[in-house]
Amino acid sequence: MAEVVHSHAHAQAHAHGRETPRGRLAIALGLASVYMLAEAVGGWLTGSLALLADAGHMLSDAAALGLALFASWVASRPSDQRWTYGRARAEILAALVQGVALVVVALLVVREALERLAEPGTVAGPAMFAIASGGLVVNLICLRVLGSGRHESLNLRGAWLHVLSDALGSVGAMTAGALVWAYGWVWADPLASVIICALVLTSAWQLLREAVDILMEAAPRSLDVDELRDALNSLQVVRSVHDLHVWTVGSGQVALSCHLVVPDARSASTLLGEAYQLLGARFGIDHATIQVESEGVPVWLRQLGDPGPARGRRPGPEHRA
Repeated sequence: MAEVVHSHAHAQAHAHGRETPRGRLAIALGLASVYMLAEAVGGWLTGSLALLADAGHMLSDAAALGLALFASWVASRPSDQRWTYGRARAEILAALVQGVALVVVALLVVREALERLAEPGTVAGPAMFAIASGGLVVNLICLRVLGSGRHESLNLRGAWLHVLSDALGSVGAMTAGALVWAYGWVWADPLASVIICALVLTSAWQLLREAVDILMEAAPRSLDVDELRDALNSLQVVRSVHDLHVWTVGSGQVALSCHLVVPDARSASTLLGEAYQLLGARFGIDHATIQVESEGVPVWLRQLGDPGPARGRRPGPEHRA
């Protein structure tokens, strides 16, 4: 006899928590869009590549924030017969697109910066410094607005990383502007652009790695699967654990499925309660599908009932004789 039971207590609470991030994203999008235009005009008037690079980066910020806002709305839509887990991975796809956009913008700016290093142009240092300072202020406000939710959503973290790298870009443009202003070092402008791009690429790599991990259904990097297996094995009546799968549905939504082998199925109800308490309290896993099997059932017969990653499962008890 086998028993499959699902636990998903946190799913509704997670969905309700998306309203506030959308408000933060909308505020940050408005601020970034307004100052992007200011930096683009300022970069054109002063002849500063660093300012134009920062404006281009802020354009990618505005696009990323808009995409994140849209993805957050899509992800908040309820599950249905087709999208049984909802649309949480819309945010992960948005984070992936944000990461790719960061890489493209950085490489384009690097190419232009190398050309400028070979043949420096005229740069208005004081105006460049003033405009970059305003950009830094706007970015710091956006970071403040987005900061509190970035640990809960990869989508929001991607937008926050965009803004953080842009804030560093503003610092680089300010530094270059000060050097041009004080010493006439026009080469500082394209050099600052290259440094900015290195920071952007670092942020993009981290974001792309996390998004690909989720889309490929890798176990979360913060979770030790061997420790999880040992913890389940340590439950009083468990003889073994097999077909253990751990993956991430969307930002902060870790799911698990596994088979627990016990001496007999009569202790299944007590065991399941202990297992769910362990998974939630110790590992933060709130959506689990656990199949309990009698020790006497042949291994090949157990494997016929392996649910694998429980995509599309509707919460609720299911019993098989």
